[in-house]
Formats: sequence, structure tokens, C-alpha cells
Amino acid sequence: MPTKEAITAASARFPKPADHTFQYGTAGFRMKADLLDSVVFRVGLLASLRSRRLNGQVIGVMITASHNPPVDNGVKLVDPMGEMLEASWEKHATTLTNAPTDDELYAAFEGLAKEMSLPDIKPKVVFARDTRASGSRLVAALVAALEATNAEFTDYKLMTTPQLHYVTRCLNTKGTQKDYGEPTEEGYYKKIAQAFVAANKGRQFNGGITVDCANGVGGPKLNSLLKYLPSASEGGLDIKVVNDDVLQPDRLNHQCGADFVKTNQRAPPSSAAGKLTRCCSLDGDADRVMYYFIDDTDNFHLLDGDRISTLAALFLGDLATNCGFKSEKLRIGVVQTAYANGASTDYISSNLKLPVVCTNTGVKHLHHAATKFDIGVYFEANGHGTILFSDLALKRIFKHEPQSPAQAAALQTMRACTELINQTVGDAISDMLFVETVLAAKDWSPKEWVNTYKDLPNRLVRVEVRDRNIFKAVDAERRLESPPGLQGQIDGLVGKYKSGRSFVRASGTEDAVRVYAEASTRSEADDLATKVTGLVKQAGA
Repeated sequence: MPTKEAITAASARFPKPADHTFQYGTAGFRMKADLLDSVVFRVGLLASLRSRRLNGQVIGVMITASHNPPVDNGVKLVDPMGEMLEASWEKHATTLTNAPTDDELYAAFEGLAKEMSLPDIKPKVVFARDTRASGSRLVAALVAALEATNAEFTDYKLMTTPQLHYVTRCLNTKGTQKDYGEPTEEGYYKKIAQAFVAANKGRQFNGGITVDCANGVGGPKLNSLLKYLPSASEGGLDIKVVNDDVLQPDRLNHQCGADFVKTNQRAPPSSAAGKLTRCCSLDGDADRVMYYFIDDTDNFHLLDGDRISTLAALFLGDLATNCGFKSEKLRIGVVQTAYANGASTDYISSNLKLPVVCTNTGVKHLHHAATKFDIGVYFEANGHGTILFSDLALKRIFKHEPQSPAQAAALQTMRACTELINQTVGDAISDMLFVETVLAAKDWSPKEWVNTYKDLPNRLVRVEVRDRNIFKAVDAERRLESPPGLQGQIDGLVGKYKSGRSFVRASGTEDAVRVYAEASTRSEADDLATKVTGLVKQAGA
């Protein structure tokens, strides 16, 4: 049993800042790195409690701030199957991180253990971090907590967030019927590479791809994966890696990366993207991907999470038909958030004839909704998402007997895709290879992809406010119930624009509010965003 002396003595090395209140959000805790030492220590305590609660299953801890600036960092917990921390435990994270003193922290820790009648078993925890300079210091705080609670732990050093999710699931399923793979970084590369080769057997790629790695951990990890893939001269995909400098931490996410592309709606200057060159950008911890290209008239075209979602749904729907699933039809559905472009929602429901579900922002909400389908496709517009295959779907896919060579080929591709896609969480590298598989199978360039439907022009604006918590949203975050009267003012503005839509949502990770607006023309979308931003600034002042 962990002793009070061990926990309080370790906690004293990482005192809580007196003037800060912490809250576990959609991506765990995320803020300026110099405020995080006590938070990471206490998250370590929670990881030990969580493992004990789940009878010694392995819990993951990831230290990252994703697309945030280099001065920020963050920490979040990963549950045994590689999913986000169970929502009911978020309040425990908030309680522990806000305990004012070491003694009160221990009282809260011991109180939770007794309340849940936790068994006295050795907790198991694995952890990793991205390339931020503050990461190694924060790891020391985490290790102190794990040692104080007598946990068995493994430091996986530098990893992408999806790699840690993958390893966590592999460790907890090893030797079972749901064995997810070898619980190592090399195991991750082998699984994805073998699946990508199998999915593209006999196909040629329509040109190469330039991958902007945001000068984050995705750069060295993608370069490592390339060693397991056939080169372009061997008939493989030509992957050009740019913005993979992790030796200068200040370059992380600076004028590059998925968030830069989505927010600015232009290619990173450093990518030197040529006309009609297929490009994509990862974010700082490689769990988001954004595609784009510049056409022959110098126009920039963004292919965001909505586009990846619709491409995946189109491909998998056709693939299921080509496999010959008739009497055993697989139910395919798409999950979106309010940030999804209205044109994509209409395309899925009207053209693809597939059900669309809208949830609150945050992977945990989309992931849960996607489990309701046999094949659940979910991507946020920011490029974060994946595809889930239910146990029933996997059983049917792997037991199905093809009735023709064409069905056999389709079935091989479908089976390979279930291995290629990282089902634990959004994975920029895995998702990128899946998109390349779809484009190769359809013999499409980005021009054919972008022409599947026409996006409504949109704008996303970040607004700093004094207190994000006064902005309370309802109806899958599409409407505000607080501050009073603000939604009525937004509705009044929206009604003045053709195909107008706008909503306001408090960030889950920082003291800011995001304003989304779309309309039938670029100037109208920009104008609507500017006016709604003005209302938000007034309300949040």
C-alpha cells in the first residue's frame, strides 16, 4: 500500500500554484508548461488509482500539448483499450489537481481509494511524451508519483500520441482473442506497413505526397516507418517528409502543421508546395491530419477532416458492396461535430445515403457514437478521427467467403484496412496511409476528391476571453444557453446571410472561445465570423 509519508514527501517537490484552478478538459490538462509540474504528479497518482480500479490493467499517460505553442504542455490519461479516460473519472482528476496542500492531496487520494474499495494490487502504467523541451522535466514529476504509489511502469520515451494509445491497447489485449498487436514502437510500424502493402497489392500510386510534420514528434516517427515500407523505386508510395526538425523546439507548430493549415487556409510557407502536389500536414503529436493542394490556377484547396470522413464513407460503402455483403449487410454510419461543413453533412445523407450523427466536440463523444455502427467513421473537421469496426463487423469480414476473384480482391483490401486503421484513436500517420490507399484504389488525384461536393466557405476564429466557462453550449454545441441573449443576437446575424450558420464554443483546453461561421460566399463567411466575434468579445469582456 502506498504510504502517506511517501506521497506527501514526493508531492512536496511539486507544489500546486496557489493562484490556479485546474480542470480536466477534452484533451486532459493543457496550459503553460511551467504550471504543470504539480498537475502531472497528481495525474500520476490518478493513473495508479485507475489501474487498481481496473484490477491492474495498464493505464497510459501521454505528455503533450498537440498543436499548442512550444511553451505549452499537457497531460492526459489513456484507458486500457486505448480510449480516452472514462468521463466519470474526469472529476477525480480535477479534485486531485486542485488539492491545496500535500496533506489534503493525500486525503483526497486515500478517500478515492476507500470510496471505490480499491484492491491492494500493483498498478501498471506506461507513458510517453512529445518533443517539447519541458517534457523531460514533467516526466520526472510523473515518475515521482508512480514510485510513491509502488506502480510498475515503463517509459516509452518519445512517441506520437496514437502510438501510446496503440501500445496501451496491445498490452491489455496480449494473449487474448482481441490481441491488437506487438506492444512496441516497432510492432506499430510492422502492423501498419504490412497492412498498407496488402491493401495496395497490384495498384499504382498517382504521384507522391509531401508530408508536413509540424516540426513535431511525427517527423522522426514517420521517417522510422518509411524503413518498413517499399520505396517509390520498389513500387511503393513516394513520401516526402518536410518540417521534421525536432532539434529546435521553438519551431514546433510554427507556421506549419495541421492547425496552421486549417486556421489560415493556406499551405505552410516552408512546405514549398508546388501546383497539383498532393500535400498533408500533421499536428504536433501526430493525431490530426489535414490534406490540401494548390491547383493550376494557384487556388488553395483544403481537404480537412470532413473530406477524409466523406472519402472514407464512400470507399468503405463501395468496398462492402464489392465484397458481396448482401444478406450480412454492414451498417456504416458517420459521426460529426458542429464544426463539420454543412455541405459535407448534406453529401453524406443525400448522396451516400448514410446516417449522420452530430455529437459534442471531443474525441470521447465521437468515439462513443461511432461504436453504435458496424463500421463507424468519425473525423472532426480539424482532421482528428478514425474508423471503428465492431466485433460483429470484424467477424463477418474475416469469415466471409468470396464468390469471385473481384470479391476476393475487395475482401483483401477490406481486411487490410481493418489492420491499417488505428482504431484506438485518431492517428495522422495511419489516416494518411488510409487516404492514400483510397486514392490509389479509385485512381483519383486531389482534384477528383475535392469535386465530390463543394464546401461552403467558412472561417474559424479564436477569441481570448476572461472566463471561458460563461459560454455554455447545448444541442451538440450548436447553440448557446449562456450568456443570456447572445444566441438570439447570433441568430439575428445568421439570418442575414445565404446558407449562413454560426456557433460559439468554449475551448476545452485553453481560456479562449472559438467562433465558427459559414455562408454561401467567402466574403459573407468572413463578414459573419467578424460580426459574431464582435458579439463574443463584448459578452466575454
